[in-house]
Amino acid sequence: MRLDFVLIFCMTVFANVQATSLMGQMSLDENDRIIFLGDSITAAGDRRETGYVQLVRNSLTKSIPGIEVIGAGISGHKVPNLIARLQKDVIDKKPTAVVVYIGINDVWHSENGKGTSKDDFKNGLMEIVNDIRKADSKVLLCTASVIGEKTNGSNPLDAMLEEYCEISRSVAAEMNVPVIDLRREFMEYLKKNNPENNRKNILTSDGVHLNQRGDRFVAGLMESALRGGSATDDSGKLLRHVVLFKFKDGLPEAEIATIVEAFGKLKSQISEIVDYEFGTDISTENLSQGFTHCFVVTFENEAGRDKYLPHQAHQDFVKLLKDKIDKVLVVDFWANSVN
Repeated sequence: MRLDFVLIFCMTVFANVQATSLMGQMSLDENDRIIFLGDSITAAGDRRETGYVQLVRNSLTKSIPGIEVIGAGISGHKVPNLIARLQKDVIDKKPTAVVVYIGINDVWHSENGKGTSKDDFKNGLMEIVNDIRKADSKVLLCTASVIGEKTNGSNPLDAMLEEYCEISRSVAAEMNVPVIDLRREFMEYLKKNNPENNRKNILTSDGVHLNQRGDRFVAGLMESALRGGSATDDSGKLLRHVVLFKFKDGLPEAEIATIVEAFGKLKSQISEIVDYEFGTDISTENLSQGFTHCFVVTFENEAGRDKYLPHQAHQDFVKLLKDKIDKVLVVDFWANSVN
């Protein structure tokens, strides 16, 4: 896609949430308590500053003061483990919403004979959903993501993982609960961003556990669903931050070129930036109001943008603009993605 006029700083690929969504069922407010229940992926997501639970927590508490986000992930856990600690780690905390992200170990541990049977997996998920509902809490169910990032079906557990993800989908449909189809979301992303068919290092560090980009990706999906993201829009959502520059009259072209070059270098300096575009106004409508230069910076979610803005490299760039800019126009908006 070429954008010759619009400047965009931040894009978020948000949830293609399947089945029903939380829209119409709940609206987040300062009295809400959200628990993320899962395995080591969730434990790390809560523990690390850049983890997906922490990113969701930062974003929600920023816009909804008083809301509480709790991580309840334990390494190695499977569906039976969640059942055993559901009362203590979830129900006793009286949550208003619980996000259940489980399934990896139920499949992965089958390699050493300690996985979960299909029947136990399905019945266990249904028991978890029922018990959370009895506690007057909403449930958001997630499919498992990946055990290996290859996109041609050659990861050893691909077939089995798909079967278990289908069980999660069927439970969600049967019990009428929202589901984030992480498996589908991951595979769609990887097909576009893993052209060399690597086993890891796209969204994960080892084929399973999320790297920083994976955490941002999952955080965007989770937050979109919690905020009532659409269940029917299969194109995804983009959060775009648009900035236009009008330079001061008489500013030497060499100084403008230095600013443009410095802007472009931010992509290599700030890991949250996943794409960058630049262009100058070529409109014939004479409506540009003096704005001439356009820059496009893409992020995977709001958390990425929020880390970008105070980043030292960005702050240094802002200092470079001093006394050189006449006007700046900034607009943030949600838009559908273009394939």
